[in-house]
Amino acid sequence: MTFFVFRAFSTPQTNFFRPARNGIGVIQLKGVIVTSEDVIKQLTAFREDPAVKAIIIRIDSPGGAVGASQEIFEEIKRTAREKPVVASMASVAASGGYYAALGANQVFANPGTLTGSIGVILEFANIKQILDKIGYKAEVIKSGKNKDIGSFYRDMTPEERALLQSLIDNVHKQFIQAVSDRRGLPIETVIPIADGRIFTGQQALEQKLIDSLGNFTDAARQAAKLAGLPQDKLHLIYPRENDFSILKILAGDNAQSLIALPWAAAPAIMYKWGLSR
Repeated sequence: MTFFVFRAFSTPQTNFFRPARNGIGVIQLKGVIVTSEDVIKQLTAFREDPAVKAIIIRIDSPGGAVGASQEIFEEIKRTAREKPVVASMASVAASGGYYAALGANQVFANPGTLTGSIGVILEFANIKQILDKIGYKAEVIKSGKNKDIGSFYRDMTPEERALLQSLIDNVHKQFIQAVSDRRGLPIETVIPIADGRIFTGQQALEQKLIDSLGNFTDAARQAAKLAGLPQDKLHLIYPRENDFSILKILAGDNAQSLIALPWAAAPAIMYKWGLSR
């Protein structure tokens, strides 16, 4: 099998290099999902480009912010109604990473890929005891009793905990419903496995959370097949690089995760697997 890789560049007319032959667009979703703007722009450009006949979403992410994960999912689903979209899971495609993959027409994972983690998490720091020891006291003026919910200056009240649990349960149901709808599984089948546990790709296949086992090449061949393109010579089209910052040069594919560190210090509802801090 032969790969022809085209790296896109920017011109006044287009954001993508148009190859002589029709090809398959490749969009990478890596690291913690903080924002959705870049992925949505890439999906939109590929969707509108007549030279791009199918799209691969290459996912290597533990998930991230709920809103961003849902926006990417919706845009992938919208694109999949117009062109074949195949999700290819790398080492990790968990929680929000798995949520995004649900938008594709077909989902591939390696046997050892870590995926699933259908759940929601919201964490708060509580440093009240430390502040008490050093004699620090916070004075808070608020417009309503719940305005400082989750404050790290004090313990959470039972009422606040119940309120937040209700919020988390609602967002969790949204995730479960998306899995049920996109995977064609009854809600009753999804609920028992939607407790935040992770699966290997092999286990996910057994639970019908993915369609096939295979690597990136297998996903590319399937995308070509769905688009009616030759499978022996795959023409891959990558989005142009929008930035060449020092952080990007030094950190490479980890740049997005490093950018997310300051943001992650604030409380946020996350479709995310693994340590948050």
